[in-house]
Amino acid sequence: MNNFGKLKDLVMSLEDDFSKFYDKQNAAAGTRVRKGMQELKTMAQEFRTEVQNTKNAGAAGAAKAAPAAKKAAPAAAKKAPAAKKK
Repeated sequence: MNNFGKLKDLVMSLEDDFSKFYDKQNAAAGTRVRKGMQELKTMAQEFRTEVQNTKNAGAAGAAKAAPAAKKAAPAAAKKAPAAKKK
């Protein structure tokens, strides 16, 4: 949950710069907004990777505990070749 706090803090820190840029047309604030949004993008990608790795580690442990049996598709289920046109 610490990552969520970091994300909220970053977004909240950008609030003043968003206001200055959109309400007062302050160009320097726009630069800070762009920089903050780039940090947000980087942070989001790191969190996505962390979540995916955690999910995969949990799924790998569950798969080892109870392996699923894979069944081959029956021959009748295979698609028949298309009929020739006259």
